[in-house]
Amino acid sequence: MVIGGVAASLLGRPRLTQDIDALVLLPESGWPDLLAAADRHGIVPRIADALGFARRSRMLLLTHSASAIDIDVSLGGLAFEEQAVARSQIHEVGGIKMQLPRVEDLLVMKAFAHRPKDMDDIDGLLNAHPNADLEFVRKWLREFSAALSRPDLLEDFEKTVARRHAKP
Repeated sequence: MVIGGVAASLLGRPRLTQDIDALVLLPESGWPDLLAAADRHGIVPRIADALGFARRSRMLLLTHSASAIDIDVSLGGLAFEEQAVARSQIHEVGGIKMQLPRVEDLLVMKAFAHRPKDMDDIDGLLNAHPNADLEFVRKWLREFSAALSRPDLLEDFEKTVARRHAKP
C-alpha cells in the first residue's frame, strides 16, 4: 500500500515529495524474496546490510537505480497496520492502479510520524475530507500516545483540527 507524501498528495493537498513510502505486510522470512523481486525491477538496497537494518527498524531502505528515487518500505506488523491494509482501496491515477489507505488511516500515520510536513499533510487531508471519521483517528492516537508515553501525538492532532475549524 502506498503511504506517505504520495498518498497525502493524492488524497489531500498535492505537494512535492522526494521518495515513495509503502507499507507491506510480509513475515520476516519473506523479506529476502522481496529484495530479490525488487532487484529484478532495478530496485536495490541503498544501505549496506539492508536486511539487518530492517530487522532492527522494520524499514527496508531501497532506491530505484534508473531514476534514483528512494523507496522506503515499512514492514508492517502492528494490528493497526494490518487493519489499515485490509481497509485500503485501489485508486487509479493516470492509468496506474495503486493501493492507498483510507483517509482516516493515513491521518493516524501522519499524526504518528509527527514531522512538520506530516502536520501540514493532516491539514490538507482534513480540508479534502471534511467528513473524515475523527473519532476513529482519535481512538488510535490515544492508544499510540498511551503506549509510547507521547501525549503530543493526540494533542498536536487536536491543535491541527482546531486550527482548521478556526479558519474563516
